[in-house]
Amino acid sequence: MTLHSITDTPQWRALVTHAEDLKGVHLRELFAADPDRAERFTLRLGSLTIDLSKQRITAETVRLLIELAEAAGLRARTEAMFCGERINSTEDRAVLHTALRANSTDRFIVAGEDVVPEVHAVLDKMADFSGKVRSGVWTGSTGQRVRTVVNIGIGGSDLGPLMAYRALTPFVHPELEVRFVSNVDPAHLVDATADLEPAETLFIVASKTFTTAETLNNARNARRWLVEGLGGDPAAVAKHFVALSTNAAEVAAFGIDTANMFEFWDWVGGRYSFDAAIGLSLMIAVGADNFGQMLDGFRTVDRHFLTTDLEKNVPVLVGLIGVWYRNFLDLPTHAVLPYCQHLDRFPAYLQQLDMESNGKSVRLDGSPVDYDTGPIVWGEPGTNGQHAFFQLIHQGTTVIPSDFIGFLHSAYDLPPQHELLMANMFAQAEALAFGKTAEEVRAAGVAEELVAHRTFAGNRPSTVILADALTPSVLGQLVALYEHRVFTQGTIWGVNSFDQWGVELGKALASQIAEELTTATPNPGRHDSSTNALIQRFLDR
Repeated sequence: MTLHSITDTPQWRALVTHAEDLKGVHLRELFAADPDRAERFTLRLGSLTIDLSKQRITAETVRLLIELAEAAGLRARTEAMFCGERINSTEDRAVLHTALRANSTDRFIVAGEDVVPEVHAVLDKMADFSGKVRSGVWTGSTGQRVRTVVNIGIGGSDLGPLMAYRALTPFVHPELEVRFVSNVDPAHLVDATADLEPAETLFIVASKTFTTAETLNNARNARRWLVEGLGGDPAAVAKHFVALSTNAAEVAAFGIDTANMFEFWDWVGGRYSFDAAIGLSLMIAVGADNFGQMLDGFRTVDRHFLTTDLEKNVPVLVGLIGVWYRNFLDLPTHAVLPYCQHLDRFPAYLQQLDMESNGKSVRLDGSPVDYDTGPIVWGEPGTNGQHAFFQLIHQGTTVIPSDFIGFLHSAYDLPPQHELLMANMFAQAEALAFGKTAEEVRAAGVAEELVAHRTFAGNRPSTVILADALTPSVLGQLVALYEHRVFTQGTIWGVNSFDQWGVELGKALASQIAEELTTATPNPGRHDSSTNALIQRFLDR
């Protein structure tokens, strides 16, 4: 299949012309020309209010972007995804993370089979197990209840449940703690277990194949730590380890009872998976009811994305605005700035979701793209970021579209701190949009030699996302919003958002080099002179 480049379409060319027309138009002008702009560009989706009025767009921009989406076949590709077609063409797989949060009465078909009963069977098994851990019915090998759960995974098997656990801290069982180990650096495992009691610790090992090098190395050393701490009996492993995997043989060989293996499927990518078995640690922490409310939040956005016209479809619109900035205004980065400490890992989670999905330089047919794809995604919580990188956002030479995420109510009542937090968020979005002119600076009595230093150009775009509070349902809505945003952009760019071959080359080379380092037998013929020198330097240590 040979695809025509989206840049060859009249819809793309119309947006190029439109971008030229808007280049000199400031957000100040757009607001002055339209007193109803804030209302016109504020959208609602489930519990979320999304204010797009501070984006550098007009009604004409939106119209042209919708036409681009139609030219790219967004609606057809969306329906193909929900219908279980194998849209992950390079791996010949369906893409059905939306099935993970389906109601039991929904139908999602893969290879002629409805997968929803399988999904709910795993969710029921998770609920049963998590309930036993939470209540103290499940005990370790010495009969003591579990106090700490250690999730061992990497990538989507770590970032998703870690982010959600932190986000839902107020909902965590008061007698349980979850820790996360992902880095193959031994410091991560050692630090995570240093103050734990083996008799009260449960390990969850998350690896689809149960062969992931980083995860299995950490798991083997965790097993050694546990067995040594419990008197040397390997049988203890069965009461202190469970697996999230599909490889029963390897799970059993490790010493885990396969009755405590929780399944997931090849039609779910790791970065889309924490709302099923990969989220077992989260369900243990917050309980099956809260986990179910999170799934309800996901489902609210899924249905909206599938059934709503493009003109009113919130994930579509935020995705298209991202395309507008990346391809037509030449803005390469996207900052995510949650004004909520419990979302401190949300930007990192979105880095993987977006950059692993759309960080591609070839299209679905293997031809090279002739336009920019995925943005660089980054961010930190406010107000910390204001004292770190906001200087560059306000006055640097690169314009950075930003998402501000905040909540009307805090989980904790410490007045007036939440009011101060939200005042900062609203003020930052306003300052970025409107800036401060030289005339305004002079009018404030600033000395002339400082006027240029204290002038702010403004016209720096942002989205403000508000919800009542950070609940499990709202978390699900936020994640699904960004998932479908990424899908929208990948469709416009004509790339496969569901493979990650870019991860593989480094892994393969690391496996070769690890053999050379562990056996102290370098193989210079395999590598370049720089790599050979680095290997030798390590061996000479």
